[in-house]
Amino acid sequence: MAVISRETQQHSAPTSRFVHAFAVSDADVKACQQLRYRIFAEEMGAQIDGGPERLDIDRFDPYCHHLIVRDTEQDRIIACTRLLTCEAALQAGGFYSAGEFEMSAIAALPDRKVEVGRTCVDAEFRSGAIISKLWQGLTAFVSNHNYRYLFGCASIGLDDGGAQASAILDKIERRYLAAETLHVAPRRPYPVQRPAAEIAMRMPPLLKAYVSLGAKACGAPYWDQSFNCCDVLMLLDIDELAPRYARRFLPPKPATERSDDHPSTHA
Repeated sequence: MAVISRETQQHSAPTSRFVHAFAVSDADVKACQQLRYRIFAEEMGAQIDGGPERLDIDRFDPYCHHLIVRDTEQDRIIACTRLLTCEAALQAGGFYSAGEFEMSAIAALPDRKVEVGRTCVDAEFRSGAIISKLWQGLTAFVSNHNYRYLFGCASIGLDDGGAQASAILDKIERRYLAAETLHVAPRRPYPVQRPAAEIAMRMPPLLKAYVSLGAKACGAPYWDQSFNCCDVLMLLDIDELAPRYARRFLPPKPATERSDDHPSTHA
């Protein structure tokens, strides 16, 4: 596990019922893996071999920072995501997203970047407030460690045969598509269909959060058959974070700081 010390990690206000922090123990990481298994395998039907402990584990976990939201009243983890930095990705053999997309466009970005993945929220707590707690932790980490870009896969379920996905992907193409130079190629393209005019579209919470923050979709979706969903690679340039979220999540920049002052590190 990529450990962040108790002294340097960011916490939300201790008086809040829901607090975000980075995992500092194996027990917390295991609780994240158990939550992921409950949601991805038991709720969504993903094909995961969780073993007797019912854990969602992959080879990237030891290299990631695991961000959690804890319910202090029940003393349990109710939401989690993980961050894989460009430096850690070199040790891990690449980013998780590279298994789904050809990532040369992202690798070519000149500034430091971090991948977000395996985001999930307990069904009992799926609200904007909990997603907001995760983003508070994410943006604090990105800001404190001078990362310019944040990216990750946002999933769209296919339980209804793809009707919702068609409507959502149509909206993404019309309103939230990145410049063509930032497009990635899915290794297994999802066969996008024309949406039915009568479909009432409901964007998944994580994808909704991405576009609200100002993130853009990097081209066509990947078809994740194991998870019965399609994944869209979303890219957020922190320098272009939506102003109301920048004021809420990020510390004010010094007047002399410029966006090109970030160290240059390639993935």
